[in-house]
Amino acid sequence: MRKNLVLGLDIGGSGVKGAVVDVAKGEFVGDRIRIPTPTPHTPSNIVSAISEIVAGFKWKGPIGCGFPGVIRSQIIETAANLGGKNFIGVNLAEEIGRACGCEAWIINDADAAGSAEINFGVGRGRRDGVLMMLTVGTGIGVSMFSNRTLVPNLELGHLRMRDKALKKYIAAEKICSDAARKSHDLSWQQWAGRFNKYLQYVHSLCWPDLIVIGGGVASKSDKFLKYIKADCDIAIARLENRAGIIGAAYEASKNI
Repeated sequence: MRKNLVLGLDIGGSGVKGAVVDVAKGEFVGDRIRIPTPTPHTPSNIVSAISEIVAGFKWKGPIGCGFPGVIRSQIIETAANLGGKNFIGVNLAEEIGRACGCEAWIINDADAAGSAEINFGVGRGRRDGVLMMLTVGTGIGVSMFSNRTLVPNLELGHLRMRDKALKKYIAAEKICSDAARKSHDLSWQQWAGRFNKYLQYVHSLCWPDLIVIGGGVASKSDKFLKYIKADCDIAIARLENRAGIIGAAYEASKNI
């Protein structure tokens, strides 16, 4: 096995994705494998899907895994998008290790994507300041780095914002995500108006120097970027949907 190779995984609500990553270059080595996220969403079913990906690559080395929830000391604290209580208190790295015979490292999925972007994407040349990455798709994932140091588990997609139609406060990602744009049949300009309010909210809390927009909307920036307004620099993620896998692998290489 070549040096600097780590299997990166990205667990999502609809799919579990994996690819071998050269963590020195921040690049995939070969193709990606995707398996639909098994239901019901349980740790054993997720580990089975991961085992299938590991077997598909005939992998025997280290594994980095992005998970949609708060991770502290490798223990899952929240998992709102995967059924919640089934995962609370689980050390998924240990479960993967037992099933696959490989050392594993777990990280919040938005933090993984941000790590990839700051080390191999838009943020690579920036040494100082606060960089924030928003992964906008089914929900909104947020990662933040201060002078290149990760501030983990922000979960700012769950900030409360007022929904005018419902006349109550709900999670921002229910109003400003790409899924919300589609479900409410909004034009890109209408969606950008909502998203700008979210950007203002986040900026007032964290005062970033640069906000990087990634996730599913990143490939459609030509449709909305002209409408985006913020009190800091805005950039579109370069690694697109590869960021979560690359970042998970990179972080594993530093911690295993």
